[in-house]
Amino acid sequence: MNLLRRIIDLYVDGFRNMTIGKSLWLLIIIKLFLIFVVLKLFFFPNFLNTNFSTDEARAQHVRNELIGNAK
Repeated sequence: MNLLRRIIDLYVDGFRNMTIGKSLWLLIIIKLFLIFVVLKLFFFPNFLNTNFSTDEARAQHVRNELIGNAK
């Protein structure tokens, strides 16, 4: 347990003393967020909600696709 605590303290102390690294990590997080939001909105639309009106129709489509792809 003491080794784990020392490892955690090493990383916490390293991030605490970081100057430029904090802003770089912030930029990385913002870029990743924007990339995933843009990908989700424009490249992965909700196909089932737009093409099928009921849950039963959606379930039937998924069943047909799974069974059809398994053959």
